[in-house]
Amino acid sequence: MNLVGQPSCYLKPNWPAPANVRAISTCRGLTAQESSIGLAGFNLARHVQDNPKRVEHHRVQLQQHLRLERQPFWLNQIHSTDLLELPAEAGLYDCDGSFTQAKNWPCVVMTADCLPVLLCDREGTQVSAVHAGWQGLANGILANAIAQFSDPAQVMVWLGPAIGPQAFEVGADVLQAFDADPASTTKELMPMFVSIKGKPNKWFGNLYALARKELMGLGVTQIYGGDFCTVSEPHRFYSHRRDPASGRMASLIWLV
Repeated sequence: MNLVGQPSCYLKPNWPAPANVRAISTCRGLTAQESSIGLAGFNLARHVQDNPKRVEHHRVQLQQHLRLERQPFWLNQIHSTDLLELPAEAGLYDCDGSFTQAKNWPCVVMTADCLPVLLCDREGTQVSAVHAGWQGLANGILANAIAQFSDPAQVMVWLGPAIGPQAFEVGADVLQAFDADPASTTKELMPMFVSIKGKPNKWFGNLYALARKELMGLGVTQIYGGDFCTVSEPHRFYSHRRDPASGRMASLIWLV
């Protein structure tokens, strides 16, 4: 199956980015009738026990179809708040995002429930891609990303496919990581956390709402996306929570 040739294999952000900014998020590329378990589909991750040759083939397909001059700069994501500035020497860096002002250096993050965040400025002079799981969000990875831009008011952000607010079940430890008091009233916590009926000390977490709150507090006003759920669409998205032996999708942004 030539997945890269299928429109269903990609999401294009609906945002008013400058003409020289390119951005895309990959999907699994399956139809609703096909298998939706584990690694089936357009997996781009090497670390998930997939066939290495298959993964490399997918990465080459990705580069060719997007007409990239070089491969995306793949990272070893560890739920940190560290970002890598590109260009950089070849290697596998332990960090959870990258940024660049250089043309044709694709920033990329891989996800399968965590939140991919793509950023650019209004002038099209800088881009960034961030892997924002709840740990990264709680520890300030978005603040680190915004700090790389000269003016937060000039930054626009797209929130890519992540686990949705009706699927991300969390405990009190996650609320506390965001300085949210589990004993607070529902009104004070919403829309970031909603208590689950019949499950004491369990809440549904909203990664999109948490990211929006953080970004707005940092002075970012142009925020797009955030209306996906990786768990609920198995033919379209990978989900580690749904399928522990899951592949990974990629979200890329670059300057031309």
